[in-house]
Amino acid sequence: MVIPALDEEASIARVLADIPEELVRAVVVADNGSTDRTAEVAAGMGALVVAEAQRGYGSACLAGIRRSAALLPPPDIVVFLDADYSDHPDQIGQVLAPILTGRADLVIGSRLLGNREPGALLPQARFGNWVAAVLIRLLYQVRITDLGPFRAIRAEALTALAMEDRDFGWTVEMQVKAARAGLQVVEVPVSYRRRIGKSKITGTLAGSIRAGWKIVTTILRYARS
Repeated sequence: MVIPALDEEASIARVLADIPEELVRAVVVADNGSTDRTAEVAAGMGALVVAEAQRGYGSACLAGIRRSAALLPPPDIVVFLDADYSDHPDQIGQVLAPILTGRADLVIGSRLLGNREPGALLPQARFGNWVAAVLIRLLYQVRITDLGPFRAIRAEALTALAMEDRDFGWTVEMQVKAARAGLQVVEVPVSYRRRIGKSKITGTLAGSIRAGWKIVTTILRYARS
């Protein structure tokens, strides 16, 4: 499991405590230059902590993947989960199920299909998901509802996707590359609650605009290539 984290001292312990031990062999927390005790708390909870100084959600995920791949034996499946406690780690089983039963290569936990705490998914995030869903359906002939960060993918498929994005385009890059590669992609409903602390992306107008622009340009980039 890979958890990208930036200044999540207030939430990371709760995230790690809720992960079902029987389903996850190792947890890698990719600390993306936190100025608080995120790394210390995560290590104290038994997580493997890797530092990634280059800021960006994708940068942290890539660092976490590299550390995860170095495990012996390496994982067959990689799960991604946010560090802000907005996702429900105890739902990992339902995210893994389609892969474990041979029905999927990539599983996206859809917040739109699941139960959402009021105010958890901000209007700008809902709008961004809708735009992305429409573009992906038109350009890739794949129906999705969400770009949710809570997801699982077969390690072999993840390697083949050759992920590159180092910031806001990470999740959508994975989905459009999976569509281009003909992977079996399944969405499952997941619950979503208000995050602990302020979002680094949708918490500000500038962050929302940058994220939205990156998502749209990433979808268009891979449609043309």
